[in-house]
Formats: sequence, structure tokens, C-alpha cells
Amino acid sequence: MKKLDPVQLAMSLGILALALILGALGFQYLAHLPPCEMCMWQRYPHIAAAIIGIGGALLIYGGIIDRKAGSALVVITALLIAVSGVLGVYHAGVEWHWWQGPTSCTGPAFQFQGTLDLNAPMVRCDAAAWRLFGLSLAGYNALISLGVAVGAFFLLAGSKKAK
Repeated sequence: MKKLDPVQLAMSLGILALALILGALGFQYLAHLPPCEMCMWQRYPHIAAAIIGIGGALLIYGGIIDRKAGSALVVITALLIAVSGVLGVYHAGVEWHWWQGPTSCTGPAFQFQGTLDLNAPMVRCDAAAWRLFGLSLAGYNALISLGVAVGAFFLLAGSKKAK
């Protein structure tokens, strides 16, 4: 069995996080589904994961950072992806009305707290703009992000045992 390279795993996680961000931007700009506040919360950890995973791997490949940092790079990148997944679970629960979301973008007393732009869409966090097989984009983010993060931790743990 071929030994797992943590640097390649970190790069792969960074690329996946970048792909998820590009997918979200595709839904925003190509499908004309503007993000709500909670959607934006889920993007920030993915952006950080893409920068850390891809950038860190490139720094290691360039010899600027020691290769021993690869495992730490995987852990940090996977944790950031998991944070986005947890935020996705929270957002999906708000959309299904399982729990209350932030008052700034949910509920009957929805309080607008942004700048006054009469052309800007008012996007509610508790109403899914798109669903496929009953899952919203937040739900898919939760499934993909948490699944990938758990998988990365199992792969990393398995590579440590193989040594």
C-alpha cells in the first residue's frame, strides 16, 4: 500500500475548499441566487482553508517550509473545512425551522441592518433559495464539508499508523 503524503492531502483539501467556493460563486452569479448572511459565514472558513491548504503545500514544495509541517497543514485545513460544515448544519437547521437563527436575517421580525440600497436583494437566512432532493446549499455544504474533514482525519491517522 502506498504511503499517504500529507502535503498532497493538504493540497487536495485546499483545492476542494476552492472548488466549493467557486461553486457557491457560480450559484450566486450564474444562477442569480444571492447569498444570505449565514451563507457568507460558511464561505470564510473555506477561503481560509483554500489559502492555507494550497499556499502551505506550495511553500513546502518550494522548500520554504519543512515537509514535517504537512500533517499540521492537513489538520488546520481540515478543521477549517469542518467549521464551514458545522455552520452549514446550523444554517440548514434554521432553514428547516428546527432552531432560531440570527434576528438580523430570520423570522417574522426580520430587521434589515445593512446599507440602504434599493436595488439590493433582501435575502432571508431561514428560507432556502434552492433545494435538490430536499437539501439546500447549506445542507450540501454540511454533508460535503464534514464528510471531507472526517475523511481527511481518518486518512491522516491511517498514515501515522503505517509508519
